[in-house]
Amino acid sequence: MSGTLFVCGTPLGNLEDISARALRILAEADVIACEDTRRTLKLLNYFGINNSSRPAAVLLSYHEHNKRARGKDVIKLLLEGKNVALVTDAGMPAISDPGEDLVNLCYENGLNVTVVPGPSAVVAALALCGLPARRFIFEGFLPREGKERARIVDSLRAEQRAVVFYEAPHRLSQTLGELCAALGERRAALVRELTKKHEEVRRGSLPELTRYFETNEPRGEYVIIVQGISAQEAEINSREKWKDITVMEHVEMYESQGLSRKDAIKRAAADRGVAKSAVYGEVHGVKESEGLGKA
Repeated sequence: MSGTLFVCGTPLGNLEDISARALRILAEADVIACEDTRRTLKLLNYFGINNSSRPAAVLLSYHEHNKRARGKDVIKLLLEGKNVALVTDAGMPAISDPGEDLVNLCYENGLNVTVVPGPSAVVAALALCGLPARRFIFEGFLPREGKERARIVDSLRAEQRAVVFYEAPHRLSQTLGELCAALGERRAALVRELTKKHEEVRRGSLPELTRYFETNEPRGEYVIIVQGISAQEAEINSREKWKDITVMEHVEMYESQGLSRKDAIKRAAADRGVAKSAVYGEVHGVKESEGLGKA
């Protein structure tokens, strides 16, 4: 009978945040796959897990740089019937973390996976930031450079949900500068060192935060939360972007995507915030172009 992979949340900083179930699973596991064996050993020793009468679990390093080879080792152990606890240095494994690949590999091999919920930097920072966060998206770490990074940042111009990022201190200023250039005066919060002695929440507009770190060195790992735009701003922005094409070009764009002329007119009218009859009139040469912008 095969074993089970337990995806275990561990403390972000304060060791008292670990759950009773997580402690039991770590004590009972045959193998603990961890990002840094030294960090995990510190956690185990703090709670006396390695001092129990039961032999200590094997600590197996599993991280971004060895995940392919080590993933195969974990699968082999599970197929042999061993139970494996997966932990990261802090928080929930598989969230912007190579544990995602191991979980997927287990499913591909028909193996059992379960979760032991625990602390998450995303949720903790959202709860602490004081910005509207009923709806949010998580971008994790942005690509370090290139077109994909620019594409992601640019795509957030019309985002109405709060956006959450992770960032390392040595890249924080660059990221803030790029967000500021793309998103302007959006309000944001920077949360660092969650649950630790130097926990801090710094709030302000993106320009204010960018200027602050021009003279203050970032310290610790950061969670960045950027407030989304209002529905009213989103509607204005949506209408503005159609000013550079004619009404006919707008309708033809939707027709090229497979929509009928009728449905294309309906979509174009909604985009521009005008009546369908106005777009119909423009397309068919009828004198009615009120509110069409460039037509």
